[in-house]
Amino acid sequence: MKRWRKALIAASVGAAASAALVAIPARADTFSLVVDYSCTGGVAGSAEVKLRARVQIPTTVQQGGMLKLGWAIEHVNAPRFKSPDYYAEGAKVSLIGNVKLDGAWNGTLEAHGSEDQGALKPNQPLTSPEGMSSEAHMTETGVIKLRPQAMTVDFVPPAGEIVVNNDDPRVIYRNAWTHDTATRPEYGDWLRDVHTTTTRTDEAIIRFRGTGFEYIGREMPDVGRVRVIIDGVDGHDDSAIVDPTKDGNGNPTNATKGNISLWERKDLSYGQHTLRIRSIDDGKPVHLDAFKLHTREMIDPPTEHRSTCVITNNPGAVEITVGGASSPTPSGTPTVTDDPTDDPTDDPTSTPSGTPTTSGSATPTTSQGQPIGDHVGVVIGGVTTVSPSATPTTTVTKTVKPQVVKTPKGGVDTGEAPERPESGSYGLIAGGSLLLMGSATGGLLLRRRRAAHAGGANR
Repeated sequence: MKRWRKALIAASVGAAASAALVAIPARADTFSLVVDYSCTGGVAGSAEVKLRARVQIPTTVQQGGMLKLGWAIEHVNAPRFKSPDYYAEGAKVSLIGNVKLDGAWNGTLEAHGSEDQGALKPNQPLTSPEGMSSEAHMTETGVIKLRPQAMTVDFVPPAGEIVVNNDDPRVIYRNAWTHDTATRPEYGDWLRDVHTTTTRTDEAIIRFRGTGFEYIGREMPDVGRVRVIIDGVDGHDDSAIVDPTKDGNGNPTNATKGNISLWERKDLSYGQHTLRIRSIDDGKPVHLDAFKLHTREMIDPPTEHRSTCVITNNPGAVEITVGGASSPTPSGTPTVTDDPTDDPTDDPTSTPSGTPTTSGSATPTTSQGQPIGDHVGVVIGGVTTVSPSATPTTTVTKTVKPQVVKTPKGGVDTGEAPERPESGSYGLIAGGSLLLMGSATGGLLLRRRRAAHAGGANR
């Protein structure tokens, strides 16, 4: 009878241990903070562009590893960032997100993302990056608090040059200019057309953003001089007189050559400029073939296109405890210990206590969609806690009570050796389950035996 009783107890203990293992919740891989931004100035123009960022923060960081943050960016409403001018293919929209780190690692962690643009026109919607990323090497253990900060949006124009033909709408003509749409092929004019005036003080004007320009016209005998004026400065260093009757070496020319760079400036600061081509000599023709506009490569994005994005919600903060690299016990794993002083009267079929609960605001969420409140604590290599700013905390603890076979005080020594501790919980569960089945079968046989002894099996 004692053996059957032990078998029943072992089976019950195995069932309890198995139930405890199944009840352990899966640990989230990341936390997600939702951050709303309002962007103004620069490529946002006069409108307010609203962005939403979902910052994914990992929960498994060890000393010597990398803390990697992923940002997913989306527009909240219709206004978009817009191109400030005409640009060739190759411009970029660049986003920089900032996260402040305090504690074991102090400083600002920048996340970068960029998106290439096609050929652009003024006020054309720009394509914004859909994501950003950043990372930092965790060299020390300890607690780090992460809190999102403001974000910036930059527009980087493409380096290079573009040709604006004389019939482009960007070129404004004042007074008596005429358009020759089919010039002689041997002249070599750009696109075989030119604008011409013979009236003194007539002007052709173009406004552009860049760092330089070239005035493209004709070299030929018996034509008028031209004054080139940049940014409205006349009679100073930014004004020059061009004589198209001479070649690049200053010698008189006796042939007509189109598509010639008559004057250039490539040292302007980046920004918007106004270029004027003015006729000086009355009665002599002046020709405009095209403008070639230059933008040199810039190390830093121009500040005039920068939009500043401020946070409009309260995303909260995340605390991460960077654990030691040799930590053997992951978060949420049950701990099994042997305690020789356990009371033998404890119910072996009882289940572990500690059902996790969650409270806090609904803005920050885990990757499983659970709200985590204004303040999130992630303990790596230990217990995961979720703590809103009002100080309530949530602690998830899973402990499996040890199952130790003991002889009660005053009992009869059976001479049986105790179970080897290294056999593990799986041996206990399997053995207990087999013993439970044997107990049930033995009980039926014992009952039939008693019935037969009392007067027959059919009684």
